[in-house]
Amino acid sequence: MNNFFAKFFNLSSQDTEKKQGTDSSEAKIAVEQQAEDSKPKDELDRKIDMVFTVLVEYYGSDKLVIKAGKMDALQLVRSPLKGERVLALQKILLENPTLTEVPSEKEIPEILDSLTEKLSDILARRSLEADLEQKIADRLEENHQDYVQDIRRQILKEEKPSAETPMEQQKREQLEALESVQLTQSVMELLRPKALEDIVGQERAVQSLLAKLSSPYPQHLILYGPPGVGKTTAARLVLEAAKKRAQSPFQADAPFVETDGTTLRWDPRDLTNPLLGSVHDPIYQGARRDLADTGIPEPKPGLVTDAHGGILFIDEIGEMDLMLQNKLLKVLEDKRSYFESAYYDPTDEKVPPYIRKLFEEGAPADFVLIGATTRDASSINPALRSRCAEIYFEPLTPQHIQIIVKNAAKRLSAQLADSVAQLISEYTIEGRKAINILADAYSLALARQEHTVQPDGNAGAAQEAGSEASSVLIEKGDIYKVAQISRLSPYVTKKASEKCEVGHVFGLGVAGFLGSVIEIEAVAFESREKGKGTVRFNETAGSMAKDSVFNAASVVRMVTGKDIHDYDLHINVIGGGNIDGPSAGTAILTAIISAVTGQPVRQDTAVTGEISLQGRVRPVGGVFEKAYGAKQAGISRLLIPAENAKDIPKQHLGLEIFPIDTAQEALDLLLQKEE
Repeated sequence: MNNFFAKFFNLSSQDTEKKQGTDSSEAKIAVEQQAEDSKPKDELDRKIDMVFTVLVEYYGSDKLVIKAGKMDALQLVRSPLKGERVLALQKILLENPTLTEVPSEKEIPEILDSLTEKLSDILARRSLEADLEQKIADRLEENHQDYVQDIRRQILKEEKPSAETPMEQQKREQLEALESVQLTQSVMELLRPKALEDIVGQERAVQSLLAKLSSPYPQHLILYGPPGVGKTTAARLVLEAAKKRAQSPFQADAPFVETDGTTLRWDPRDLTNPLLGSVHDPIYQGARRDLADTGIPEPKPGLVTDAHGGILFIDEIGEMDLMLQNKLLKVLEDKRSYFESAYYDPTDEKVPPYIRKLFEEGAPADFVLIGATTRDASSINPALRSRCAEIYFEPLTPQHIQIIVKNAAKRLSAQLADSVAQLISEYTIEGRKAINILADAYSLALARQEHTVQPDGNAGAAQEAGSEASSVLIEKGDIYKVAQISRLSPYVTKKASEKCEVGHVFGLGVAGFLGSVIEIEAVAFESREKGKGTVRFNETAGSMAKDSVFNAASVVRMVTGKDIHDYDLHINVIGGGNIDGPSAGTAILTAIISAVTGQPVRQDTAVTGEISLQGRVRPVGGVFEKAYGAKQAGISRLLIPAENAKDIPKQHLGLEIFPIDTAQEALDLLLQKEE
């Protein structure tokens, strides 16, 4: 086998002489191996030796010995038998130490051919990898040279600033020209409240907000309420008012930093975090050049540090990721924002003092958090809520909308025709939306008025047109045009009435922070066969409403002595609205009894409350919001569970409120008594 094994095991005669301390057994193996090499070899032996020679050149003798040992092929390599040496090749090339079958003399040629192909694939792959490594090295060297050239050019620029090129000068002049062009302020900016007194319909919320921020120990706050009622404006104005109070901790330059929770997203890699701050590493994230050259990360404080000493206002805080809310909670507790980076080396003397201070002490973040949301409180982290006082902003009534519209018209120097403010209040319950409708109508009225004035080309006509425009009149037709263009529809379609109706009653529901009136109707016919009547109820109203129907059906017999199974009864929620909760039970009971007995129901009264099987009216949620829904529909009388009486002020919104304990009390107030 020529001198292959001498190379493979480093046991050649020369190596043996050089090695000190080689034992007699190893020397004996070497002598026997040399004797074996001197024997004449056939074609198969030469092929086997050639494969081993190529493997030695590919792996190297040391690595090949280790690989053969791992594959349990070391003894087979030393064997004088061709089959065992071929088995050793199979184990090494196929990397399968479990092979045990020694191939026969006839099988060896075919196996050698397959092993040769396998070895060819390995060598081809190695050649390709070597080519790729060389190309990568060449590209890295090229990029390195480009980087060095960039640094040289930068240094030359810093030492001797170059003159402004004509292209750069042209772009700078274009920017300066843009700066000189300014439009007038937007209508929303013009009509935005400038003082706390300008915020309509939120007197209690504003008073509570001012008290909590003006205290020597201001609280973090969460503001709840429907959109467009002034939560953001109130927070901004309250800070200005608090600065003027002696006991307030806010200084005259206390910042008001505003952001939107819908734009704040938690990055699990911590690469970007505009709220809490982030660290730009010197390699991938573009730290400042002087820091990147020395491998120093650059911490960048976030909005929590910008708001230090003032207020951080997060609109739609309920839209923030829960993970980011947890991180914000940590900042509120520590009053600092900390930074971490694997690139920061505290022992590096080149680290600037301010960066060292940020990493070791964190950035100051002592502020008051005010979060505003139009969502339910369940969307906010309970731990964050527990550290904040909660203030609920109230929905606006039509009267509030009318006041907002009239105040805005004064600022626009516009006149309102009769019932224009009332008409706008029918299309929206949002103050912001009402102002938008008024602004659109103002533009239409102004265009109409300018078109009516026919200028004759002289200055007098122009002055006349200008004077007319300054006292523009907004008419109802302008509002209708805006409604048509914007595809607006009246917000409230259910209206109270002075007339009484059989089988028709107003219930109350609430969605979010907005209450609404639910119309429930019922009709009853005597069944063809006594005791086999049917009860139908629209499925879209929801399972809770369906349960309320069956509860009410049980109470009917208790109150009236009539069995509803003697009637074919059909109950319907007009509009198909889904009733999420049992609060429509008393209203459904009233509709059924009215339909069965023929007694008419007052249509100026709305009722809410769960009905129990004992005929008691149980408490429900959202009574405050439901009162606004009743007011929107023109309701003047409101029936609520007695246990909810403490949840709503007496004469709230001018409503006549009746707390009730039993179903009979509700029927006495709702059903018109027979004369």
